[in-house]
Order: sequence, then C-alpha cells, then structure tokens
Amino acid sequence: MKIDATQLEDLALGSVFLATGGGGDPHVPLLIAKQVLSKLGPVNVIAPENLDDDALVVAIGGVGAPTVSLELLPSVDDAARTLEAFEQQVGRKVDAVASFEIGGGNSLIPLVAAAGQGVPVIDGDGMGRALPEAQMMSYAIAGVKPTPAVAYDYAGNITAFSTKSTDVYERHIRSLAMVSGGMITTAEHPMSGKELKNSVIPGTLSFSIELGRTLRENRGCSDELLAPLQAVFENSIYGECRNLFTGKVTDKATRITGGYDVGEATIEPFDGNGPALNISIKNEYLLATLDGSVIASVPDLIIIVDYETSMPINAERLRYGQRVAVFAVGCPNFYRSAKALKVVGPRCFGFELDYVPLEEV
Repeated sequence: MKIDATQLEDLALGSVFLATGGGGDPHVPLLIAKQVLSKLGPVNVIAPENLDDDALVVAIGGVGAPTVSLELLPSVDDAARTLEAFEQQVGRKVDAVASFEIGGGNSLIPLVAAAGQGVPVIDGDGMGRALPEAQMMSYAIAGVKPTPAVAYDYAGNITAFSTKSTDVYERHIRSLAMVSGGMITTAEHPMSGKELKNSVIPGTLSFSIELGRTLRENRGCSDELLAPLQAVFENSIYGECRNLFTGKVTDKATRITGGYDVGEATIEPFDGNGPALNISIKNEYLLATLDGSVIASVPDLIIIVDYETSMPINAERLRYGQRVAVFAVGCPNFYRSAKALKVVGPRCFGFELDYVPLEEV
C-alpha cells in the first residue's frame, strides 16, 4: 500500500475523528504533507506483520499543548530533521517510522518524516486514538522503553534523552515542550520489528483513510451520520458506535496547565429543555456526563462534530455557540486489559470512577 497526496485529506479527516479532540490541529501538517508528498512522491505503508523482526522502528510526532500548534507553526522539514537527528544519535538508519497516535496532526507527521528520509511508515499507531501522555502509548504499556529519544524545537535545537522509565521521560519531555514555546517534535520509543508487532494498534492508518472517506461522502447534517459510522466501525478493531447528544456549546473553558490543554465544555439541548452534557478535557475529550451520570469515558472515544457538516472538531477549536453532535466509540481491546487500564483508566485523569465499557453503559 502507498499513500499519496490525494489521500491525505481523507486520512486527516478520519484521524481527527479518532483523535477524540486531541492530536493537534491537522490544517498546517496537512499543507506540509501535501507539499512534501507532491514533491517526493508517495510513501510506502507496511503492515506490522510484514516487518522484519530485527528492523528498527521509531515513533515520531508532536508533543505539547494543541492550542499552541495554532500559533507556533511547524516548518516543512521539522519531521525529517527530527528523524535525521535520531539516526545520528543511535548511529543507525531507521527502517520504518510509526505514529504516536492516530490523531489529527500526529497522523501526518510520520508521513512527512518517512517521505523526507525515504523509509516506509507503519500501518498502525501507539494508541488507536489520541491520549495526552507518553506512558499511555501501547508501546510503553507493552514494555518498550521511551529512550534513546531526541526532540527538535522551532529554533532547530536538538535535545537527546535517556531515562530509566516512561513516567520520568514524560515529565522531562513535557518540561522541554513548555520551555520551547509549547510544542516540539520528538522521535522516541525505538523498537525492533518484533517489539512493534507485540505493541502496535494495527491497521489504523488505512482505517483512518476509510473513515475519512465515509465522513466526506456523508458530509451534511449529523442526524444522518450514525448509520454510515456504524457500518464502517462494525468490522474494525473498535467497538460500538453511538450518538450521545446533540445541542449547542454554551460554555467552554481551557487553560494550558503543565503542558496540556485542560478544561471543560458544556453542551445544552437545542430547545433548552433537559440536562446539559458536560465534557472534561485534557487535550482530548475524556469524560461525558449527563445529569450527573457518566455516559462515556476514556479510554473509549468521545467525538464532537459540527451538527450541520458532521466534521469533527478538535478541542482547541471548540467554541461557544457551536451547534454540535457528540458520538462515542468503543476502544480497541488492547486498552481494555487490566494492564492498560492502570495507566489510561478514568482514575488516571483524576476522575473518581472505574472504567465501564461503552456497550455496558
């Protein structure tokens, strides 16, 4: 499989939906990816099972508060330079790159790096959605070490990392992002092909293109979107898909705290009658409560789309007065394991409740 410039809009659209509000706004990364792939040609996409066990794979993407990415714009060669710096650090050519998360801008950055350095990209990622912290990646949960790693900032500074645990790495990389303008590009979690096969969430790159095509072909009022979404998710690695709520955003407040966008949004019914839906945010939409009851929670996916167009809305672009629909999708089975829930369950984000799968709510 190859991905060329003509497929990028569907990829960006599908990955924004899966990103649950996070992963970075795709607009500028999409422009960059189109320019790079139009110039250098398509990128080879390799299924995890077709990768050699001794291949060297590294995950690459942006780290920081997504709101900052709307102002601190990346350069066209940031991703390739980050990958080049990583290769110099480890003294070896990388055989393939992978995504941190199949989310927004972070689904496109690996393609730009792959095209720039002439390597394939893995059809899969480390989350199957977007999540805010490094230890929440499937790579880390499966035991892949985060370092050696490198970070590249807007001024071209390169920082190398070597830490003993992912928790420590997350604190260090987040601190660097904060003092580097709020957003950096990193190459991290280097792994063998064998390690990748045991840790990746497979098929999400190609699935995002299929999902994006479905959203594009069904552009319009979100009242008509549920059936096409259920059809595309039915045979995927994800679970149930349902429409949670429709209404108008009556309040939304976030602040950059510790390198994350943290806050809440309130959505009221169009007619003003009935309880409002509350959404908790930490880069991503994490918890949906209605009249005091949880109706969806991380690690399941919570997605907000524009009511009139059905286009997914990143958390940093959610605004007062927008008319929206809220959907929820079950997470991949990997994130339902006890090991994964120790780092991605609701309690990991400060919510005093246990994870209940969407289909059981």
